[in-house]
Amino acid sequence: MATVNPTKHLTNLDEWHRLGEANIFPPGSRLELINGEILEMAPIGFNHSGHLNRINKLFSKLMPDDIIPSIQNPLQLGDLSEPEPDFMLLKPNDDFYCSRHPIASDVLLLIEVADSSLSFDQNQKLRLYALHGVPEYWLMNLIDSCLEVYRQPHGDCYGEKTTLRIGDTVTLSQLDQITINIADIL
Repeated sequence: MATVNPTKHLTNLDEWHRLGEANIFPPGSRLELINGEILEMAPIGFNHSGHLNRINKLFSKLMPDDIIPSIQNPLQLGDLSEPEPDFMLLKPNDDFYCSRHPIASDVLLLIEVADSSLSFDQNQKLRLYALHGVPEYWLMNLIDSCLEVYRQPHGDCYGEKTTLRIGDTVTLSQLDQITINIADIL
């Protein structure tokens, strides 16, 4: 008798979008497509959302008028992934990305705020963002009260990692006119 092992059904972006249009998932579901797998994300807690509000308010004061902020919106990465990063600064786009989701080459800065998702964001998401060439990935590590700054994507990792704490500053690599005091966001 032959043994049959179950196999995963990986989905692609077309199927993912059709599932969403068909209202297959319950309203309010927090789902992301990562490497062909549909992942249920943890609910957003008050500490996470408060830090995201702080980031949004600060960047809204500092960024040039043509830069587009994006909060928890999809980012298309290849044919098998569509995460929803907590915050992105995107290159100018005439229709504000109404006709398509942004892709990695549209991203100037991507930020994930991590408490319960810390390990996932330091591993799977970091590899995903590096593999697709996101130039600068900030991981706001709420567990260790620090900001992990990743730059120079190469393969599925980043060539540069800097850990910053209150008292430090960081200048964006893609928008070097913007310098942030870590205390203002952490």
